[in-house]
Amino acid sequence: MQLVFEQIRAGGDRNFGYLLGDRDAGVAVLIDPSYSPEVFVQRATDQRLTVTHVINTHGHHDHINGNATALELTKAPLAAFADSALVSPDVGLTDGQDLAVGGLRLECLHVPGHCPDHLVIYEPASRVLLTGDLLFVGKVGGTSNDADARAEWTSLQRVVERFPGDATVWPGHDYGVRPSSTINLERATNPFLQCADADALIAFKQDWPSFKLRLGLK
Repeated sequence: MQLVFEQIRAGGDRNFGYLLGDRDAGVAVLIDPSYSPEVFVQRATDQRLTVTHVINTHGHHDHINGNATALELTKAPLAAFADSALVSPDVGLTDGQDLAVGGLRLECLHVPGHCPDHLVIYEPASRVLLTGDLLFVGKVGGTSNDADARAEWTSLQRVVERFPGDATVWPGHDYGVRPSSTINLERATNPFLQCADADALIAFKQDWPSFKLRLGLK
């Protein structure tokens, strides 16, 4: 198995999407191709890879708006959380399920909070963790209410405890000081992960605008 992995700037609000595949097997998946699906498909073509699935990390519009074009161009099925109310996947993914892509084994974890159908995707051989809008570099996904923030807290704790510290973090948007990170670096530097519990996370989210202003963050 030879890993192919590309982070692709999709457009929109600094959206990232990904090409992930096995060169030896000649197959790949597209993850959140959103605003520029033609670019993602062309990258797979350039790499001589057949797209086996288009995967959505979650059903927010800015991550799924490229689905129709990507599916038409690749003739691949759509894979997403099985019980999603926002998309209708051809391949329903459940918590803890593996998706085989050539010699790759993609581990899917259901992590609600930012969005009820949110998944993170982990490739263990190369320790690549695609976090969508759950975990950004230095930030976490937005939530609409305290209940969602509590669910997000539980999901974040599950992710940072489950995956190794040297796993690389690849988010759904370019919102941080760098385009990727690691679990260890986020544990050490992400202020949202410094919160002691869900109540502290909720309080920090409420204080986030003034925190950014004090530190000169965007």
